[in-house]
Amino acid sequence: MTIVAPDKVAKIARPAGRLRRFIDSDMLHSFVRSPLVMFAALIAVILVGAAFLAPVLAPHDPYDLKSLNLMDGENPPRWIKGGDPRFWLGTDDQGRDIYSTILYGMRSSLLIAMAAVGFALLLGVSLGLVAGYRGGRIDTLIMRIADIQLTFPSILTALLVDGIARTALKGSQLGNSHYVILVVAIGLSFWVQYARTVRGVTLVERNKDYVQAARLIGLSSRKIMFNHVLPNVLSPVLVLATINLALAIITEATLSFLGVGLPSSEPSLGTMIQIGNRFLLSGSWWMVAFPGVTLAALVLAVNLVGDWLRDKLDPRLR
Repeated sequence: MTIVAPDKVAKIARPAGRLRRFIDSDMLHSFVRSPLVMFAALIAVILVGAAFLAPVLAPHDPYDLKSLNLMDGENPPRWIKGGDPRFWLGTDDQGRDIYSTILYGMRSSLLIAMAAVGFALLLGVSLGLVAGYRGGRIDTLIMRIADIQLTFPSILTALLVDGIARTALKGSQLGNSHYVILVVAIGLSFWVQYARTVRGVTLVERNKDYVQAARLIGLSSRKIMFNHVLPNVLSPVLVLATINLALAIITEATLSFLGVGLPSSEPSLGTMIQIGNRFLLSGSWWMVAFPGVTLAALVLAVNLVGDWLRDKLDPRLR
């Protein structure tokens, strides 16, 4: 008979126990019993996966200007009379394959949105923790700045930051900084929500016994905030980040549609819609229709998953 050491038994049983708890959890049960949420999650996974696999899935590289032919411009989809079999969803005015451009453009939109949400999360959580834990004048200063920013719509804040950055980096200095400018502009328009949410939770957590015990043993305020208080505020923050991801995608598309986003040589979904809108009345409907449908499907899918997460993780809604 083989005798297994107790520590090895614990290592074997621990993963099985975690898997069993996940299978038996209310969240998984609710997810499986919600066909709409499952369908939205599937659409989101497919679109995000296709975007990041664009170099593999796309039959053409829309960023390779040498491969473009203006004679292929404004070709209709392949199933319409006059369509070219090489281009499934037709081409734009520069001869770029719409299907390939959607994949690459969706990847650009997602990367900008994810980076902007990450930047807003980092800034907002840090300021919210400091404001809620420190209190006093620091809390008043941060919250008054947040209140002032709330008087401006997010898109207006993003436009203001984008305009200032482009004015400061004129001409050749602008270079490849379009992505950074968009990330900072969108991120600065969303940090307030994280700061206010984290501050409210921190005001409750800072008076609990575990925080008082950490103070008694001499831990620094920084360690208490980030090692003890922060894990207790992550649930609402992660839900907010999921919902804000859809808003960030919309904001990036709006900025690009207004002509202050990515250049036309590196299109995003918003840039494609802006270009296609100029040719809509000429009958080239596919140039705006397919990017528009893709953007709507992506945002709707992410929103549905975010709303479901909020219903399950926000204790105030239970």
